[in-house]
Formats: sequence, C-alpha cells, structure tokens
Amino acid sequence: MDIKVDEHTVIVFDLDDTLYNELDYLKSAYKEIAELLDPTDWKSLYSTMFSLYRNKSNVFEFLNKNYKIEIKTLVNLYRNHKPNIQLFEGVMPILEAIKSKNGKIGIITDGRSKTQRAKIDSLGILKYIDEIIISEEIGSEKPNLENYKAIEKAIFGTQYYYLADNLKKDFIVPNALGWKSIALIDNGKNIHYASSNYMDSKYRPEKFILNFNEINII
Repeated sequence: MDIKVDEHTVIVFDLDDTLYNELDYLKSAYKEIAELLDPTDWKSLYSTMFSLYRNKSNVFEFLNKNYKIEIKTLVNLYRNHKPNIQLFEGVMPILEAIKSKNGKIGIITDGRSKTQRAKIDSLGILKYIDEIIISEEIGSEKPNLENYKAIEKAIFGTQYYYLADNLKKDFIVPNALGWKSIALIDNGKNIHYASSNYMDSKYRPEKFILNFNEINII
C-alpha cells in the first residue's frame, strides 16, 4: 500500500508487537535472569523458564521456590534489564523514508516509562521519533482519548496514521478521530492474539498488512 507523506503527515506507531515482537523482550529478560541465577548451566534454566511460560505456569513462583529469590526482585530484574530486541524487517527503511519526506513520527505505547524507553533505545530508533506517549507518563492507557490527543497536541498535522496490532484497544480512537488506521497481522508470536473477537467497525482498522514490506512511502 502507498502512503503519501509530506511535512503535514504524522505517522504514529504502537511499540510492542508492532515494531518488534514483545515475546523477544520476555526471552531477553529470561536469559538475563537465568544467567544470573545459574551461570554454569543457564541454558537449561532458560529452557525450563520458557517452557513454563509457554505452558502458562508461573515462572517467577518456580524461581522463588527453587532459587530462593524474591518475586519482587525478579519483577525488577525483568522490567529493568537491558533488552536485546530487533526491529521487524522493513521498519527502518520506512522510518527513514518518512523523515526523507519531512513527515513526522510518533509512538503511542502502554507500559512503564523506564521499560518502554529502554526498548525504544535498544531498537535504535529514538532519533527518528518526534513524540513518544507512554501510558505511565500521562496517567492513562489506550484506548483513552487523551493518549491520542496528546500526539495531536505535540505534532501538528493534516493527516494522521496509526499502525498497531491489537484490535481490542488500538484503533477505536484513531477511527473516531479520522486517522488512517493500519493493523499489522499477528505473525504467530504476538502476546495478544484475540483479533477475531474484534472485527466489527468499532475496532476494525481500515487496512491490514502482513509485514512492513507492504508499505511504500511516496
């Protein structure tokens, strides 16, 4: 799909499971925790932790019981680790193309400020972003109107786009505000995967894409 961009275009992205897979953040944190708790056999522990997660067991309760480490400490390690995550294929060329056309770029994401900003820094995209709206920093989460109005207030534009993945909460407000809305289809690794429950017009984006290579900035 073609997106025409000029100095009055604002393209806004969700972060988790839109620019990268959130599951990779979890794996990055588990690896760091496993290396800390069992340096000599961390791969075995990591395998156990990820298997427990996949089977919907409480990983931190397992570690608390078997390694005598407080759950509060584990939560802090998880939230504050330096993530090893990578952008989806095609994201960087799109960001570069938007900026080459003098377009503006925003991010709207739910989560804790320190965690979400560490992700953005790890992905190496901070220099492209004109505004970042994080739920903890403004005191509200999507689909609250304020999270999207904050972008409109920070970045003037005549056409706004929102590209995200979670039909339950991502597109309700952009659709109501007249933004163009685009959903990135779950690649099989998404944390949220109940899109089939939210296919009526209130939740549904205007367009669906399988990957970023389908977008052409003109």
